[in-house]
Amino acid sequence: RLHLVTWNVGTASPPPDVTSLLQLNSLGPTMDMYVIGLQEVNSRITNFLSDLAFDDPWSIFFMTVLSPLGYIKLSSVRMQGLLLLVFVKHVHLPFIRDIHTHYTRTGLYGYWGNKGGVTVRMSLYGHTICFMNCHLPAHIENTEQRLDDFEKILEMQFEGENIPSTLDHDVLFWFGDLNFRIADYGIHFVRESINNKRYNLLWEKDQLNMAKKKEAFLQEFIEGPLQFKPTYKFDLYSDVYDTSEKKRKPAWTDRILWRVKNLCQHASKEDEFSAEEQTISVTLNNYISHMSYGISDHKPVTGTFGLELKPLLSDPLVMLNPEGEWSAEHDVLISYSAVPEFPSSAWDWIGLFKVAFRHVNDYVTYAWVEDDEISSNKDRKQVYMSAAEIPDMGGEFLLCYYSNNFQSIVGISQPFQIQPNRTLMEKDLTQEENSWMQKPDNLESRDEF
Repeated sequence: RLHLVTWNVGTASPPPDVTSLLQLNSLGPTMDMYVIGLQEVNSRITNFLSDLAFDDPWSIFFMTVLSPLGYIKLSSVRMQGLLLLVFVKHVHLPFIRDIHTHYTRTGLYGYWGNKGGVTVRMSLYGHTICFMNCHLPAHIENTEQRLDDFEKILEMQFEGENIPSTLDHDVLFWFGDLNFRIADYGIHFVRESINNKRYNLLWEKDQLNMAKKKEAFLQEFIEGPLQFKPTYKFDLYSDVYDTSEKKRKPAWTDRILWRVKNLCQHASKEDEFSAEEQTISVTLNNYISHMSYGISDHKPVTGTFGLELKPLLSDPLVMLNPEGEWSAEHDVLISYSAVPEFPSSAWDWIGLFKVAFRHVNDYVTYAWVEDDEISSNKDRKQVYMSAAEIPDMGGEFLLCYYSNNFQSIVGISQPFQIQPNRTLMEKDLTQEENSWMQKPDNLESRDEF
């Protein structure tokens, strides 16, 4: 299950709560992956420079919400106000490979990044998936410019060998503030249709729907029905459409579309295509806006999808586990084995992570697989970790094997307990008792003043 968010946040800070946005309380199975595309993240020069050096407030916010629930930030890409974040459940990490990011500027003839697209691609259980978060030009008269910019973003190429172009991915998700408006109809007719929940009266004049009928490259993109209010433009902290002097006409600017490659190919051949042949299918479970969020003049839109994949990978490249009982009092051993064709590197490492770790660099400590190796045979290898590196307080942890060649985690252990350093804890207790014994004297000496 995949939950995809698009939200133009209008330079605002994160809201206090995103439970409904991420559907954290929904019944049924939990999400396997969250993909969050934001536009107009605050990118004033001071904010942007600090965000380059550290994670930006929105990334930190979503990591804080999702990491305790067992999600890790797999990848992110930022271009000025555009931000794309991908979170996944730990269990999928060994089966996600070849992660690459890219950004394409289209503002100011391609020299400025206030408009454009940010993209993350990956191989998921052997299938290629691409996520593209776009912010296209505004204003009702700029439909052609929006389409030209999107074509330019689609033409971009990822760096690296044997990486398909965007349209050659098995599945491509396209979302963002696409800025398409409702043509022809006047503001009163549009608002009246919305008030009466007769959204279907507006669909045929939606510029994106109109373009999909004419433009060949758009016809392969699928979108769910727009059964929610247009998500732009609202007064802040309200569900009232624009009351300013400009009185902008409401529009479905914020959209989520997708394209399945083999569906397009088979449709073009016009032959019978059995479901058995299809190794990947995408089902939209719901497509909604979230009216309760008022930090910007756009309402967020989410799409929840079911991805059915015939796994082309079933075994992780590396299996690893802690040897024996781990304690912070003594050196410990990690045992691992790799598949025969695994291309290991001297720069591979095994990290010790808290169970609720946020991203790949959020390790407590690590060991180099070659430098810290203490035994090796054709089946298994052992790596040593010093007691000095192990957290004294102990707790629940897991081990991850990071491959330099794949630039990703290719193996993850089951969670396990590390026993605390009892000697140190007893010493701390003794010190606490001593300080407690001394406290009354301190109080008496204060009274003398």
